[in-house]
Amino acid sequence: MKLWKKRSQNSSGEESVSFSSAARNARNPFSMLDSYTPLSAPELRLFEAIREGVPIIDSAIYKTVRLVGGFHLSCKNQNAQKLLDYFAQYVNVGGRSLGLESFVAGYLDSLLTYGNAVGEMVLNQNGTGISGLYNAPITNIQVKESDRPLELDFYINDSAGKFRKIGRKELVLFTALNPKAGRLTGESILKGLPFVTSILFKIYHSIGQNFERVGNIRYAVTYKPAGDMVDKAYAKERAQMIAREWTEGMRQSADGQVRDFITVGDINIKVIGADNQVIDTNIPVRHMLEQIIAKLGIPPFLLGLSWSTTERMSQQQTDILTTELEYYRRLLTPVILKICNTLLRFNGFEEEASVTWDTINLKDEVEQAHAALYRAQAKQIEANLKEGGNELSDRE
Repeated sequence: MKLWKKRSQNSSGEESVSFSSAARNARNPFSMLDSYTPLSAPELRLFEAIREGVPIIDSAIYKTVRLVGGFHLSCKNQNAQKLLDYFAQYVNVGGRSLGLESFVAGYLDSLLTYGNAVGEMVLNQNGTGISGLYNAPITNIQVKESDRPLELDFYINDSAGKFRKIGRKELVLFTALNPKAGRLTGESILKGLPFVTSILFKIYHSIGQNFERVGNIRYAVTYKPAGDMVDKAYAKERAQMIAREWTEGMRQSADGQVRDFITVGDINIKVIGADNQVIDTNIPVRHMLEQIIAKLGIPPFLLGLSWSTTERMSQQQTDILTTELEYYRRLLTPVILKICNTLLRFNGFEEEASVTWDTINLKDEVEQAHAALYRAQAKQIEANLKEGGNELSDRE
C-alpha cells in the first residue's frame, strides 16, 4: 500500500505531500440496537446484548437475584419434611449445580431478562419421581393457548428445527412477568432501555475511539520546496524519500526503538486533531444511567455510584427495593410450591408444602454503601487540603 499521494499545489504554488492511512472499522459492536423497533415478540438477543454491553445492568440483575434471598420449606408430616429438606439441598439442577435455590436463581434471572421463565421437572427412568430440575432456554419454547380454557400448551424446538407439542405439560414450569391483557408472554424489565442504551453505546464507543486517537497519534507531514528550479525539479523524489524515512522511523518506534528524523528543507509536522477538545460526556452519561437505574429499581448506591444522596433518601430507596423483591417472591412462590407438592405426590404424601422466605435485610448493603461513600468523601477532602497546602507553599 502506498503511504503517500501525488503531490499537489496549494494556493501559494507550493507543493506538499500528504500521507494516507487505511480507514478503521468503526462499527459499533452493539450496532443492532440502532435498528431496534419495538415488536410483539421478545427480542431475546437484544436483551442479552444490553446486559453484555452495559455492565451496570448485568450487575443490577445479578444483585436483584441475590437480594431476593433464600427460603425454607415446611410440612406438617415429619417424613415429608425430611424429604423436602433433602430435595431442596441436593436436587440436581441441569447437571451443573445442586439445590432448589440454584434452580430458583436461574429461573428468576431468565424472568427478569426475557420477561418469561421456563423450567421442567425431570422424572427418573421409571417415571416414579423427580430426579432433577432444568432451566429451559426460552428460545426453544413456544407458548400457545390451549383448547381448554385458562390453560396453555407448550411447544419445544426439536433437532429438525420444528416445534412439537410437549405431552406432559404438568411437568412444565412457566412464569410471565407483567403480561399485558390478552398476552400470553410477559415483558422484560429491560423493555424501554434499547433506545437509552444505544445512545450510551455510541458515547462509550466514541470515547474509545477518541482515546485511541490520543494514545496512538497521527501525523501530517508537509514538504514545501524552495522557490528555485532545482528543488522544484526534484520535489517528487525528495517527497518519496521523506515518506520512506518517516515510515521506517514510525515502524521502529512501534518496536520500541528511538530514531530521529533528519531532513533538509522546509518540513512541517503536525499532529492530526491535536487542536480539538474531547467532549465532556459526564452529563449525558449520567442522564442515561439515571434512566436505566429508574427502570431497574436498584438504588444507585448499591451499584457503586457515589451520587449525592441523603440518609433519608437512601432509606426510602431501600424500602422501595424491598417491595420490588417481595413482588418477585410472590411470583416465585407458586413455582416452588408446584415442585414441592409434585414431589410429595410422587412419594405418596397428601400433605401440602409451604414456603417461608428469609427476612429481607438490606442493612449490611446500606452500611457498605455508606462506608464506600465516606471513604470517597475523605479522599476528596484530603485532595483539597493537599492542593490548598501546595498553593500556600507556593505563595511563601
